[in-house]
Amino acid sequence: MPDKSFRIGIGYDIHRLEDGRNLIVGGVNIPYEKGLLGHSDADVLVHAIIDAMLGALALPDIGTLFSDTDERYRNADSMKLLKNVSEIIICHGYHIGNLDTNIIAQAPKMMPHIPQMKKKLSEILGIGIGDISVKAKTKENLDSVGEGRAIEAQAVVLLYKD
Repeated sequence: MPDKSFRIGIGYDIHRLEDGRNLIVGGVNIPYEKGLLGHSDADVLVHAIIDAMLGALALPDIGTLFSDTDERYRNADSMKLLKNVSEIIICHGYHIGNLDTNIIAQAPKMMPHIPQMKKKLSEILGIGIGDISVKAKTKENLDSVGEGRAIEAQAVVLLYKD
């Protein structure tokens, strides 16, 4: 077996739910009365994944790379940002081994949308669906997420170099 170099990154994000926005999580537009507030499309899951990938290589975080003061990223499609970061990872000579994520939301229910999220993430990242875990959790009515005022996400990624 060839010698491999491994790197692990962790990402986290949270966005407030607001009226008048589309709810996009994991690249999927989820029917709901509110959406996530942010400079881009505010895809909380993808933002956590981006930070995990950047963190694994000790690169600046998503807010530095895609600043919320830069008008080029207003209402940006987070899946396009993820594709950009995936290309950065490859340019550094790394590949994604696996991705483990949590979406924490009281409402709406995320479980029905997870297969589509995994498919979209697989296509963008160029890895198998079996290398991607997306889990749905609640906050048992505790704090802003549990009260339905926000959604948060966590991600851990393993990168390897051949």
